[in-house]
Amino acid sequence: MKTQEPNLPQKPTWMQLLWSWLASDVASPGKPVLDKKEVDWPRVIPFIALHVGCAAVVWVGWSWTAVIVAVAAYLIRMFAITGFYHRYFSHRTFKTHRFTQFAFAVMGNAAAQRGPLWWAAHHREHHRHSDTELDVHSPHHHGVLWSHMGWFTAKGAYMTNLAAVPDLAKYPELRFIDRFDIVVPAAYAILLLAAGALLELYVPSLGVTAGQMFVWGFLISTVVLYHATYTINSLSHMIGSRRFKTTDTSRNNFVLALITLGEGWHNNHHYFPGAVRQGFYWWELDVTYYCLWALSKLGLVWDLNAVPERVYAKAEAMRESAA
Repeated sequence: MKTQEPNLPQKPTWMQLLWSWLASDVASPGKPVLDKKEVDWPRVIPFIALHVGCAAVVWVGWSWTAVIVAVAAYLIRMFAITGFYHRYFSHRTFKTHRFTQFAFAVMGNAAAQRGPLWWAAHHREHHRHSDTELDVHSPHHHGVLWSHMGWFTAKGAYMTNLAAVPDLAKYPELRFIDRFDIVVPAAYAILLLAAGALLELYVPSLGVTAGQMFVWGFLISTVVLYHATYTINSLSHMIGSRRFKTTDTSRNNFVLALITLGEGWHNNHHYFPGAVRQGFYWWELDVTYYCLWALSKLGLVWDLNAVPERVYAKAEAMRESAA
């Protein structure tokens, strides 16, 4: 009697692999999602390539123009992540026009941190299960490295949980850039190359080249932005002070607030995530809040959720009890 061969998973073709990079909601071809901690190595290739590509700075060199573009790209995209991916899409701490919503979704997407629906869905789940075993990036349950940058490389992490973001899933333009989340970063990289080539050709006095604009403005700026953002998942639950007693281990950290434009006031945020500002006091630097306040004066955003007086009363009571 002939033995039936088991159904073994097929290796993905190059076309399937390329499509999985382009369409983020497509599961890894040829293998089911079984282990949430099993790294999807084929789909992580672009992430690894960005890091390796930074070494090209040895060949392209640097110029003040390239460095300034890199810093500007870091700040603009960081604000799009902190102000809109986080405080707007994830927590709805203010209101805005549909056009402004989309414009900053595109800017946030240019940071190559996936789409706005994917980002918000994961972050809402983080708040529901913060620092429990169900929190996919808790450093206390899954380790520091996994909480910092391992969790989003897992096979179970690539799909967008639309059930967690029904308020956002109704917008087709957001659905599009969420599914095809590689399009905007790729267009941004091409734009930098083109701008660098034009400056190299027509304004040689700047000393900038197409290679410098790409390496500094896209690769280095994006990778630094990655790891600055990731510290909020890892280090902000390990290092810093705790003003409020919360059910998790969130902490306030000035240094992390500095590099993330205000996200480092993480204990404040976890105590009252509905507030548009995370630096609850004037001495807690929160650049993202200042920028959102400025946008509100221009009429681009409105109804910024303030920190309630009861929260300040609780903070005062905690201070007095600790004195």
